Amino acid sequence: QPQLVESGGGLVQPGGSLRLSCGASGFTFVKYAIAWFRQAPGKEREGVSCISSSDGRTGYADSVTGRFTISRDNAKNTVYLQMNSLKPEDTAVYYCAADTDYYCPGYGRPLLGMAYWGKGTLVTVSS
Repeated sequence: QPQLVESGGGLVQPGGSLRLSCGASGFTFVKYAIAWFRQAPGKEREGVSCISSSDGRTGYADSVTGRFTISRDNAKNTVYLQMNSLKPEDTAVYYCAADTDYYCPGYGRPLLGMAYWGKGTLVTVSS
């Protein structure tokens, strides 16, 4: 059974950093693109970043470009999201998701509709 588990969320002050992790099991990790989405209270879920399986290409939403970095460690079946220069508007529940490379086109944010999802980790940016 495919499973994704997020960790690393918490409370951080504006300007601070966090690193989120997404651990995967139950499917062939190296064959899947992995993405991060977020959902703030009262708002729709939005794509943040993704990394492909085939060539490691990455994509980012405009709002996080230059501040967030996605990476993957296939030996550990884990994807990371390094978040720097955090802003209050980054406050949200962050979810990781997995599907084919179609959903990570290599420019901009990942596409919605991915097959496998984690349960999320809360990131709060506040002073």
